Amino acid sequence: MATMVAQPSAPAASIDTQHEDMIHDVQLDYYGKRLATCSSDRIIKIFDVSPDQSQHSLSANIAAHEGPIWQVAWAHPKFGSILASCSYDRKVCVWKEVQPQQWTQIYTYAEHQSSVNAISFAPHELGLKLACASADGSISILTWKGTGDNAWDERLIPNAHQIGCNAVSWAPAAAPASATAPTATPVQAALVTGGCDGVVKVWRGGGGGGGG
Repeated sequence: MATMVAQPSAPAASIDTQHEDMIHDVQLDYYGKRLATCSSDRIIKIFDVSPDQSQHSLSANIAAHEGPIWQVAWAHPKFGSILASCSYDRKVCVWKEVQPQQWTQIYTYAEHQSSVNAISFAPHELGLKLACASADGSISILTWKGTGDNAWDERLIPNAHQIGCNAVSWAPAAAPASATAPTATPVQAALVTGGCDGVVKVWRGGGGGGGG
């Protein structure tokens, strides 16, 4: 017989985002102090939240895309306050907080032929690297070159999935036991994708800050 698991009677906090359409994604940053939301209303909202997420205040409204925004993703804080977004408008945008509560678009990738459905930043050991999954069936790997904000290496994996690609996620850059290993373990780049074809695929590439 199945065991019933007790559920909280009420949420710890509730945020009325004032989005004008459905919310597709919410992401807390590395420290849990900022919350990003995105919606079919084409807006990204950034909220400052207390350590226990019980209090919040709106810090930024970003008119981000020309279509519904499916996902947002925070970069590791070693690269600064950086947020990425993807949309039905076929674009991937990277945003940077240049001053408190002031966000600017530093990079746009617009080479996909259909909606970009999912994005994921790689582990920071691999550099500032973003994987993007599109309804055109391809995956793009975007890697900051380490110079200007808009200097990115762009690599495309065409025909990754039949019909379309809906999900992407990175594996940790090092094996769980590597921290206690007597010798250094090479950093590995690996990501997994899922598509409309019902198939999950694992992709492996070189380590370090290079391409996937």
